[in-house]
Amino acid sequence: MANILEYAKVASRILLKLFHLLHALASRGEKIRALKRETSNLEEVKKVFSYYPGSSQDLFNKIEWMNADLTIPESLNQALEGIDKVYHAAAYVSFDPRDRQKLIQNNREVSANIVNACLEKKNVRLLHVSSTAAIGSVANGEAATENLIWTPGKKNSGYSVSKFLSEMEVWRGIEEGLDAVIVNPSIILGPGFWHKGSSIMFTKIKNGLRFYTNGATGYVGVEDVVKCMIALMESNVTKERFIISAENLSYKEIFTLIARELKVKPPTIEVTPFLAAIAWRIDALRSYFGGKRIITREAVSAGQNKVFFSNEKIKTQFGCEFESIEEVVRRTAMKYLA
Repeated sequence: MANILEYAKVASRILLKLFHLLHALASRGEKIRALKRETSNLEEVKKVFSYYPGSSQDLFNKIEWMNADLTIPESLNQALEGIDKVYHAAAYVSFDPRDRQKLIQNNREVSANIVNACLEKKNVRLLHVSSTAAIGSVANGEAATENLIWTPGKKNSGYSVSKFLSEMEVWRGIEEGLDAVIVNPSIILGPGFWHKGSSIMFTKIKNGLRFYTNGATGYVGVEDVVKCMIALMESNVTKERFIISAENLSYKEIFTLIARELKVKPPTIEVTPFLAAIAWRIDALRSYFGGKRIITREAVSAGQNKVFFSNEKIKTQFGCEFESIEEVVRRTAMKYLA
């Protein structure tokens, strides 16, 4: 029986890959127990399911939903009764500097609780969904691999730190006998949640986004992420991590692709490091008088960085082939316009 874990905090964002994974597992006939907050809106799950052909309601009805609080170990112990496979895709997400310590503490605590619960139950296999944010970057422009050691530093976002520390909890569990594997997806593209997460790019560009930064990073389609996650869970591979990324593109390139498929003008004004530095300082001053941060120093730094990721390990060991980002954008834009 597969178990999908969702972070039980009001402020958390449900990750795009989680609902697409639920659909894929239900389509395979898996018995699924999905954890949720008591106030979770399951209509969002049905919306994502509707993007696929077939009876989405029938697949949705196959899922056993259970209320749980992942910050409470006793709640997790009950949720794992009868479970032998755990997909841990839970994370609290915020890029507001004021949430930094809460973000780091919560994500590490939840991962520790999940690892401990899996160890206690025994014979449980864990697939931990991390991020390329926990991989780090190579300064000379080479593609980062799974062997790269994450480097602490002031420029690392709270999210990056939290994902790294969450991974450390999984590695700690592995040393204590846990059967686990880690995936590190890059930016995930796919239909759903058009006003938050990576899918917000489609909304922003459709509404006339004019600016872009000179950075670059990796991208991957959500269906490829799900395919790799299931393949790894069903394999005998353990004590390893895998980058899941299809292509490395600049922000200008990805914005232009999206704009073309949405039939709007692409962003044409480059935000230089100087202008970006002014912007985050103005935003910091504005937030001092109330309101959440919109432009942070970490976001500005990330927007200017060129970080590339290698997918050779997952391709070599599992024969995974990735859909082109151009095709992923085309299909996602069609869903958006519909």
